[in-house]
Amino acid sequence: MSREPFYYSQEFARQLDNEDELARFRDEFYVNAESIYMDGNSLGLLSRRAERTLLKVVDAWKTQGIDGWLQGQYPWFYLSEQLAALSAPLVGASEDEIIVTGSTTTNLHQLVATFYKPEGKKTKILADELTFPSDIYALQSQLQLHGYEPAEHLIQVKSRDGRIIAEEDIIAAMTDEVALIILPTVLYRSGQLLDIERLTAEAHARGILIGFDGCHSVGAVPHHLSQWDVDFAFWCNYKYLNNGPGGTASLYVNRKHFGRSPGLAGWFGSRKDKQFDMEHQFVQAEHAGAFQIGTPNILSMAPLIGSLEMFAEAGIEKLRAKSLHITSYMIDLIEQELAGMGFTIGNPRDDLRRGGHVCLEHEEAARICKSLKENKIVPDFRAPNIIRLAPVALYTTYDEVWETVQRLKAIMVEKQYEKFENTRDVVA
Repeated sequence: MSREPFYYSQEFARQLDNEDELARFRDEFYVNAESIYMDGNSLGLLSRRAERTLLKVVDAWKTQGIDGWLQGQYPWFYLSEQLAALSAPLVGASEDEIIVTGSTTTNLHQLVATFYKPEGKKTKILADELTFPSDIYALQSQLQLHGYEPAEHLIQVKSRDGRIIAEEDIIAAMTDEVALIILPTVLYRSGQLLDIERLTAEAHARGILIGFDGCHSVGAVPHHLSQWDVDFAFWCNYKYLNNGPGGTASLYVNRKHFGRSPGLAGWFGSRKDKQFDMEHQFVQAEHAGAFQIGTPNILSMAPLIGSLEMFAEAGIEKLRAKSLHITSYMIDLIEQELAGMGFTIGNPRDDLRRGGHVCLEHEEAARICKSLKENKIVPDFRAPNIIRLAPVALYTTYDEVWETVQRLKAIMVEKQYEKFENTRDVVA
């Protein structure tokens, strides 16, 4: 698309910042003035509110001891449910369909253990070949626990181009041998947003249960899980939701499945009025809380209180609108300023198909990322050739996007990246 030169100027970027109704939230975060943070799709920044609620919970432990379970501003015994209520508008669910608990992979194990019921020839699990590895590891191990060989019983839909998965190919793989489907909402490399509603309808038309990994979308993309009749979902809270490294995750179970016995039962899945009866007969909660296993990680949940308060104020629809606009703006700048330098945009360009980050492909991606860090830009590398850049709606400015592309242009023009090896660090 041909645009006026002013569109690509720093003055225009600053004009966009002046018009940004979400700009005030940036002041809520600890932003390093010496660098530009473009890695919020891997780990969100710390906010002052998240820090404050964490310290309040620590103080409750300090001053109240075990009484903190039922006393204070945030009683620990009910904190998972309180956070579920704050999370509900982000994913389009009722608060009793969500519970904040565990980690992404332990929640996936719980949900597969609950919903994977192989019978007759219906024994296979359907996934895709571009999903995050941890999900595949979990599915392989669940199949092995049932005595099935993953190479035969785990179907991974192939990508036509190595970037995206065509919904038509997923639907074609929904055969009468499939018992369960697990898919990402957004592909972690390319940022492709799958058509969750369509895929759910197609699965149900074939009598197949379907669940989604929302790690790379929740907090950046609005969902309507209950309206779409999704069977279950799970996600982390430390990316776009800024809960801190290793922060407690979440899961969703459609209310039509309430009463189903959890595949992995544990004490905190009990009905709360029965939990301390200490009986050896499990009386499960009547909502998504039944799918908890162990005691909640209270200190890892505490920052989410403050963070979710900001999401309630900002509104997920406004956050999505800015996310789409600022990522589109970054892509336009890249195509203008980095033309002929070997970069390829891996994202779908359609707003309905794109998540919250920019996928930039280059054969020298690993060493370019190292050069970006040297130039005070924090990117994200994903093997083999992807630079992920995430302008996060709550705290990234348009001026930072403009500056990031300019520094990247200097790196390429001056070949600054050539002094680095094209290999990833231990943690990429």
